[in-house]
Amino acid sequence: MSSCCGPVRDQTTRANVSLVPLAGLPGADMRAVPAGVYRLGGEGRECITADGEGPLRDVYIEGFLMDATAVTAEQFARFVEHTGYVTDAEVFGWSFVFAGLLPPGTACLEQGPGATPWWRAVPGASWRRPLGPASSYDDCRDHPVVHVSWNDAHAYAQWAGKTLPTEAQWEAAARGGTVDQIFPWGAVLEVDGQHRCNVWQGVFPSVNSAENGFMGTAPARSFEPNGYGLFNMLGNVWEWCADWWSVDWHIVASARTRYRPRGPAHGDAKVIRGGSYLCHASYCNRYRLSSRSHNTPVSSTGHMGFRCVLE
Repeated sequence: MSSCCGPVRDQTTRANVSLVPLAGLPGADMRAVPAGVYRLGGEGRECITADGEGPLRDVYIEGFLMDATAVTAEQFARFVEHTGYVTDAEVFGWSFVFAGLLPPGTACLEQGPGATPWWRAVPGASWRRPLGPASSYDDCRDHPVVHVSWNDAHAYAQWAGKTLPTEAQWEAAARGGTVDQIFPWGAVLEVDGQHRCNVWQGVFPSVNSAENGFMGTAPARSFEPNGYGLFNMLGNVWEWCADWWSVDWHIVASARTRYRPRGPAHGDAKVIRGGSYLCHASYCNRYRLSSRSHNTPVSSTGHMGFRCVLE
């Protein structure tokens, strides 16, 4: 995978985990996304053709509820407390952390692979200890939980009586009622000098000025919500979707790609959407509404999280 989108853990599969939903949890703090036809995709000069952002297409989606924020570390801790669930990062014993955030002296297994040398495989890094053994999620309970794989996100959703959003649901919700915009708030990243999302500020990957107030993740309710009341649909952390990744499955118009689409039946990687605090126009311009990327279901990093939907 190129740029900051995330290094890949080997595609080792994990057995399905069956969890009993927690009574009373599903409807809490969710926002309604109305049924209708949504214009999805992108075809502007900023779009990345190799990612399969296009074509622009009209897609019918039934109404649903979506979590107002990404699932927070505190919410995930409740899940673990109730179920005893062990995440993929904990099973493997390590996870990827952005090198620029590591405390001095942190032990690392290896540098990030290929085109992502700014990542470090850190023993002991997990949702509990997002920056390695010397850190704690107690310092960021209201931030999105990170170091969660697709498997982990799916297990949480199952426990909560919800699902992960399809890619179409995610994009329809992220747009917040806007049409043919780059961002939910318009065509430019900053409006009158005001930051609207948490992305890299400065020169990636060496200098982050943190002009938007954050070096790493921001609290899940940072910045103004979009038109549907959803916070941080762009930037902050990548969000797992239910769909298998494909760059061409959605191109041909058919009932399965234009009416409640749920992606291809099989694949090697899962879709992630929204970009993260590491995205920057000079290298990874994937914090736009139509931008997309992917990672393997067992991969975990310090910039991938998720939110859930209820149909």
